[in-house]
Amino acid sequence: MTGCGGGDDGSTNSTASVNSAPMVIVDSDYNTLSDDGQLGVMAAQLQAQNKINVLGITVVSGNQWLKQGVADALKSMEQIGADKRIGIYVGANYALSHPYSEIQQELAQFPGGDGYLGAWDTPEPTSDADLVAPPDGFATHTQVQSKSAVDFIVDSVKAHPNQVTILAIGPMTNIAMATQQHPEIVPMIKQIIYMGGAIDVAGNTTPTAEFNWWFDPEAVRDVLRLPIKQTVIPLDVTNTVQMDKTVYDRVAHDPNKQTIITQLFKQLNGFGFDGKSGFENDPSYTTDIWDTLTIAYLMDPTLATQTEERWVDVDTTFGANDGKATGYASSPPVGLQKMTIVKAFDNARFFDLYVDLLTRPVPVNLP
Repeated sequence: MTGCGGGDDGSTNSTASVNSAPMVIVDSDYNTLSDDGQLGVMAAQLQAQNKINVLGITVVSGNQWLKQGVADALKSMEQIGADKRIGIYVGANYALSHPYSEIQQELAQFPGGDGYLGAWDTPEPTSDADLVAPPDGFATHTQVQSKSAVDFIVDSVKAHPNQVTILAIGPMTNIAMATQQHPEIVPMIKQIIYMGGAIDVAGNTTPTAEFNWWFDPEAVRDVLRLPIKQTVIPLDVTNTVQMDKTVYDRVAHDPNKQTIITQLFKQLNGFGFDGKSGFENDPSYTTDIWDTLTIAYLMDPTLATQTEERWVDVDTTFGANDGKATGYASSPPVGLQKMTIVKAFDNARFFDLYVDLLTRPVPVNLP
């Protein structure tokens, strides 16, 4: 399932594509086919069209513990037929800061939010026997790459200076460690596109903080201050991009486009749409879209119909605002970087891309 050291780093992931497709590292707290897993499928399909060059997927604890996320990522790439081209790299299991003892104190003293704690909601797996298999089983032959996620990020950026975009769709622990240990790569990173933060809206995990940035606020603070081109896709916009039953049915129920991906999509995302809750007869029921907006924005920045340039920071102090993001329009504190904040999306065009990529034939044929 998650055996170490089985992959060949050089042959699978570090060779430049013959075309000019953007080079990407997906840094993810991976899951089978929720938002992270959906992005993995979309990335593989875009690579099959020669529109992107996914160098690899680096996994970090967040939505799930690292070991579970790695198992899901391995199966995901094997399932779609991308395992020989897109390798999985094992990253950080724990945040730089924000241990569970501190989280417990904060939640007790400052209650609120949706209660979602990601990995902290479940016991940490200590062996493969503790892992939960994806609905169609664990990966049967795909193994993790021998290189660590941090080393892979560093080596990829050095091999392709000013060409690598990092899609940061989980906690930022891997990226912070890579740039702290090897600061020389900072000016070589082309850009970072985040799904994270809540700038002018309430948080989700807590009343003030969005989950990805709440999980490891120290890592976020360090990376946000780096002189790199950065784009933030926060809850401000994800709250407004919602999948309704019409979009859901386009993915799950098109009789001419049934694959293992659409079947798993229905199984894992059917709550509220397919008779699994009591909401299924409510035409107003919707679910938010998160991480997949990052890859859509990378491929077509004009999908962002409203953006703002601000200096962004995150609170790292114990208390009600731990993990809270702030976007300064002027007079920022010393050390902050000005970056693009996406505030609105062309939802119709996004969902056309989303549906298309999730319903394409599987397995993919990668170059």
